Amino acid sequence: MRRNLLPILMSLVLLSPLAIDIYLPSMPTMAAEFAVSASQVQSTLVLFLGAMGLGQILIGPLADRFGRRPIALFGVLLYGASSLLAAAAVEFHWLQLARVLQGLAACSTSIVVFSAVRDCYSSKEGARIYSYLNGAICVIPALAPTLGGLLALQFGWRSTFLFMSLYAVVMLLLVGYRFPETRPANTVSSGPLYRWASYKPVLLDRHFLFYALACMVAMAAILTYVSYSPLWLIGHLGLSELAFSGLFGLNAAVNIAACFTAPWVIHRLGNRPTVILALAILVSSALIQLLVQAWGPNAGMAAAFGFMLPMMLLCIGFALLLGPATSMALSAFGERAGTATAMLGFIQMSGASLLTALVQQTGLTAPFAVALVMGVLAALLLAMMALSRFDHWHQEQLAH
Repeated sequence: MRRNLLPILMSLVLLSPLAIDIYLPSMPTMAAEFAVSASQVQSTLVLFLGAMGLGQILIGPLADRFGRRPIALFGVLLYGASSLLAAAAVEFHWLQLARVLQGLAACSTSIVVFSAVRDCYSSKEGARIYSYLNGAICVIPALAPTLGGLLALQFGWRSTFLFMSLYAVVMLLLVGYRFPETRPANTVSSGPLYRWASYKPVLLDRHFLFYALACMVAMAAILTYVSYSPLWLIGHLGLSELAFSGLFGLNAAVNIAACFTAPWVIHRLGNRPTVILALAILVSSALIQLLVQAWGPNAGMAAAFGFMLPMMLLCIGFALLLGPATSMALSAFGERAGTATAMLGFIQMSGASLLTALVQQTGLTAPFAVALVMGVLAALLLAMMALSRFDHWHQEQLAH
């Protein structure tokens, strides 16, 4: 079962990045059509990720109570319906509502995927599987913006959401016929569905919190980069939609290579050293971005490459960080993997969307916004790992 499970999990996990990346080239056009500001269009990304985060609290315990398979089916159905709502939206608030519902749907399938990994694999195996899943996730930024740009040029931006609904139909058939129930027999599933006692062992575990915050920092950096890039590269530097898609795809190709190399790095270094390496790469990326903006080109394709090259380092750091950090955060919660996964997702997604929304209020341009988020926060985590008083927050733990 485990051998056949990975392709299904990889297909399911694509629902979230597809909803983020496929319509990126259309964001300036959407702002013009709905007569809204750039920051309001950016809010559709923040709303999506915020709903993914908040939904974790509601849906995680449901995955422990009713099993992974019913939640997966629910998520795929909601994803298809909300994509159709977005495609049909004639007023901006309906698009925003559709994005919230899409976030809840993607949240459901994400919880199922990461819980299933915890259900079926050891902590060491899980870190490698998470990295493969992250590699699958990273394929979408390489392909989706180009696909979305071509769809938008031929049929308009609404066709990108129709494509998402068609993908949901394919996933409904795949999950319906091929996805088994993976919930372990010892899963805690009795008592009230939502209670502090369910969340308390997770939220009071400092080891969990540290690595959940590390995941949040990585996701906040990526979300800031993704939400700012179209408006910076297309709106400010004047690139075409296809040129943007090409640059974005090149960056994502680096991310893909990093994600599929990450299991080898994790095997050679171990989980914790890989996290340290990844955080150091994020800090380096921020510093290089600042240097490029201070002394590099400031117009045209040269400026676009100047912005994107440090982002390649960001994507490498992200690829190396997420697998081991996720595995270490969940390592001690085999008996409540759904709830622990939900809280990890809540901290990661909601925290990232909140940080991104706050940065969007500062008026910082894209390069400085991304450098601020990833540089400062990653440096703080590295400082904690260098101080012996915080050793119990980040040292390896055994499952209990």
